[in-house]
Amino acid sequence: MKKRSFKKPLILGLLFFLPVLFLLFLYPSSHNYNALDIVKENVLDISGFDKSSEIQLEGNLTVIGFLGIKPIENTIMALNLKELIYDKFKGFKRFQVLMLVSEDTQEQIKLLKKELYQHDELKYWHFVYANENQIKKVYNSLSSKQGLDVNLSTNNVFIIDKDLNQRGRLDDRTDREKEKNTPVYGLNSYNCIQIAEIKNKMGDDMRILFTEYRQKRKGKFDSTTRRADDLKK
Repeated sequence: MKKRSFKKPLILGLLFFLPVLFLLFLYPSSHNYNALDIVKENVLDISGFDKSSEIQLEGNLTVIGFLGIKPIENTIMALNLKELIYDKFKGFKRFQVLMLVSEDTQEQIKLLKKELYQHDELKYWHFVYANENQIKKVYNSLSSKQGLDVNLSTNNVFIIDKDLNQRGRLDDRTDREKEKNTPVYGLNSYNCIQIAEIKNKMGDDMRILFTEYRQKRKGKFDSTTRRADDLKK
């Protein structure tokens, strides 16, 4: 009986402290904190694309992707994003994943949802139907190193903040590359086929962005956000 009575408070203690430890890991110290760079401003919002939906970018922290006219062919990309990003951050306020798909892909989306919804309902994961022109307009409002493919899709996803700014890294060089004076290159999107890129780089960048908004709510945010335009001056 004594052994059982000892185990119960131990288990309860672990259940209480594990989330606390996770949050401490999630929010880096403000002493070493730099906000996530703004790589593009004035991203086009999707409000009004689907008249039956109130989903929009403004006011939300969004990961946006483009599955185009053959979304079912992007199942691996979507599953990687779900497991490595969505599942980790789905509990955070105003977070959402938004996928733009062509208007006539309802049947494909049903199949894709079955793959994604095997374990739980994706409450903060949305599919928004749009025509070709709308999809291209949103994509062209982003900073990207490559265009959409012939199916209006890409393996890359983008981070958009509440003010319709695209976030990323203006300088993605390693310390070794900086020592060698390698020319500056940035990171404005994240390839969902490259596991290391979304697990490490995108995961870190999402944590930084959530930290920024958490500090803003507490009135402790000291803005050091860099903008792409600032570096051009």
